[in-house]
Amino acid sequence: MAKKKPLKKDRKNPNARENTQPKKPFYLAVDPKQRKQKPKKNHPFGDGWELADDEPKIEAGEYQAECFALDEDGIGLIRVQGKKCSVDGVLPKEMVTVEVSGKKKIRAKLLRVQKASADRVSPKCPVFHLCGGCRLQHLSYDGQLMWKQETVEKLMREYIDAGAKFYQILGMQNPWKYRNKSHATFSLNAKRQIIAGIYEENSHRVVAVDSCAIQNETADEIVRSIRQIMKECKLLPYDEDTDSGLLRHVLIRKGFQSGQIMVVLVTASMIFPARSKFVSLLRQKHPEITTIVMNCNDRHTSMVLGDQERVLYGKGWIEDTLCGKTFHISSKSFYQVNPVQTEVLYQRALQMASLSGSERVLDAYCGIGTISLIAADKAKEVIGVELNRDAVKDAIANAKRNETKNVRFFCDDAGRFMTEMAAKGEKIDVVLMDPPRNGSDEAFLQSVCQLKPKKIVYISCNPQTQQRDLKMLTAKGYKIREIQPVDMFPQTAHVECIVSLSKE
Repeated sequence: MAKKKPLKKDRKNPNARENTQPKKPFYLAVDPKQRKQKPKKNHPFGDGWELADDEPKIEAGEYQAECFALDEDGIGLIRVQGKKCSVDGVLPKEMVTVEVSGKKKIRAKLLRVQKASADRVSPKCPVFHLCGGCRLQHLSYDGQLMWKQETVEKLMREYIDAGAKFYQILGMQNPWKYRNKSHATFSLNAKRQIIAGIYEENSHRVVAVDSCAIQNETADEIVRSIRQIMKECKLLPYDEDTDSGLLRHVLIRKGFQSGQIMVVLVTASMIFPARSKFVSLLRQKHPEITTIVMNCNDRHTSMVLGDQERVLYGKGWIEDTLCGKTFHISSKSFYQVNPVQTEVLYQRALQMASLSGSERVLDAYCGIGTISLIAADKAKEVIGVELNRDAVKDAIANAKRNETKNVRFFCDDAGRFMTEMAAKGEKIDVVLMDPPRNGSDEAFLQSVCQLKPKKIVYISCNPQTQQRDLKMLTAKGYKIREIQPVDMFPQTAHVECIVSLSKE
């Protein structure tokens, strides 16, 4: 048997192997007395009490529980062995059986409903339990309105008790098929067939959807046609794992009043094989389409639209009418997705602004100028401020299109713009603000208070962040006068809220 050749370092010092001991890990090399001990937490009851190291664990298995509420996202809340858990598809006062799993993060899945709520209805959508887009389809529409009313009321209770008027929520007569903007994602299923639909909640798996209960029917038909045309043109959907394929998404906008239709094909590359054939087939199947735009998004991102665009057919934009004003809408324009309730929302907001025709109004976050141009009919002057340069160009074009002379638009940060106005001693009577879901930051709210408008009308799609912002405005001397919830998104947990404030 061959002898193992000693290492070079051992050949130089034959006794080294005998004397060398295995090296201890660094954490054992330190004297235990010298190791840093974790500080002991003090019990709130004082000495003699000890804090438990871990929370009591819930064993996996089936449990019966009663739903006691819905959270802000419309998910049911139950208690299992004293621990609060979230369960999809459960309504308040229902007795249910759930399956609990998970160690670090407890998950509860609905198995059976023993005692159903009187407001429970059968969801219209066959993939309701997978999609997550219409979280409240199993709740009657009257029940949805009541829950949204109570949600806003709880958030605004402090101001209601202080004298603010709280109005009944404004709902829809027909809470289905209301969206003028539709979005579909393409993928391949297990059989390598092209499917179109929506991402499953908290994942990048595409749930096949042939007909969406809240999107307009024309959009559903166009998506089905695109799926068929892809086969005919031998085009594959984009696969983000392999970075292959072409078509990522399709966006479809339809003018509520005009009926004009824009189709935006979001591709992974500006090279579009069989492009002419694709466009020709799509126009043959749907002659009602006004324009077709290719948008290239070649980045690994969750953002839908990219920066590069090419018009494949038509002008590259559509027009629509809202509250008597005509608007130019491009692929990236922010335009409310529920036109019926948008008219209700804007008209109610301007009622709460109480414009008499002599006021100077500032519209922060003005976008393409929708509420600015509508307010211009009731005010002496309107100033719109928006950071997005493309949106400002659209707003200026919309003002010219509607021959509105008493409105001006500026591309700037609204907070900075108002601070500069205040420094110059300029006066504004009413500030209209409609920020994104995360609300306004402290610097913006400070600038509003520096400008000292007589009245503020705050439109929000997230009453939670609105409540946070209202605390700062009221601390600066503004008093909340009116609160108006509006249901802009039936079948979902989202609710819009208008709040009017004025100086004490």
